[in-house]
Amino acid sequence: MIRDKSTRKPAKDAPEKDAPKKDAAKKAAKGSAVKAAAGRQGAIIAVASPTFRRERALIKRGVWPVAGCDEAGRGPLAGPVVAAAVILDPDRIPRGIDDSKRLTAEERERLFDKICATAQVSVAVASRSRIDRDNILRASLWALKRAVVALPDAPRHVFVDGRDRLDTACDCEAVIGGDGIVLSIAAASIIAKVTRDRLMCALAQDCPGYGFEQHKGYAVPEHLDALDRLGPTIHHRSFFAPVAAARAKHMPWTVEPVRDLFAVTEVEVQVEASVEIDASAGL
Repeated sequence: MIRDKSTRKPAKDAPEKDAPKKDAAKKAAKGSAVKAAAGRQGAIIAVASPTFRRERALIKRGVWPVAGCDEAGRGPLAGPVVAAAVILDPDRIPRGIDDSKRLTAEERERLFDKICATAQVSVAVASRSRIDRDNILRASLWALKRAVVALPDAPRHVFVDGRDRLDTACDCEAVIGGDGIVLSIAAASIIAKVTRDRLMCALAQDCPGYGFEQHKGYAVPEHLDALDRLGPTIHHRSFFAPVAAARAKHMPWTVEPVRDLFAVTEVEVQVEASVEIDASAGL
């Protein structure tokens, strides 16, 4: 009987025919696993920089000037909210503009000067008292609108960072994560951030011990510790929870008692008048 040699099993020590392909597949799988592990361990991932693409698309349609606006300071416990609006010159855009959160303080300062030298820039500030009166969202939108109105040339289109559009005379487009997508918004984020940081450094001189020059009013442990030890200043936002707790501790006489709307109170009703019934009425 003649057997087909092609059906025989290869010897244990014999090299496999598809060994190179299997080795390549193993290496690829290993590389993918390494990349995944690196991602889990916090490896650096490339992030696309904001572009001028949306502004150029509007320019080609004849829409100009186009502004970008952003704010800084929604989250801190102290200090104002600062909003900025920027109209970039298409022929003189400074290199390196990015979301202010991705830049170092030195890079922001350098770009701040370049943007102010080549673009139309305006800034508006919502004070602590306005934040307490209107709430942080309304105060931020008010400052953003004021910044747009204050531009030297009235824009025909405005890009604003976030999900809320502004009540402006021109078209307004809200872009979520806009400071990392739209170059004009990124430029505005730098102007707003640097301006607010400078303001907080100035407040630090009037309020020593709080570290405003370091944390810029954000709720870091050092700031929370200072609030607990020293109490709030006039620059702290009254209705933010850590500030309210510190005020109750250091200045309890300024805290109004909260009325319990569900408390049950006894009401005594006295009936003084009597009703006489005429028997002749048949009642």
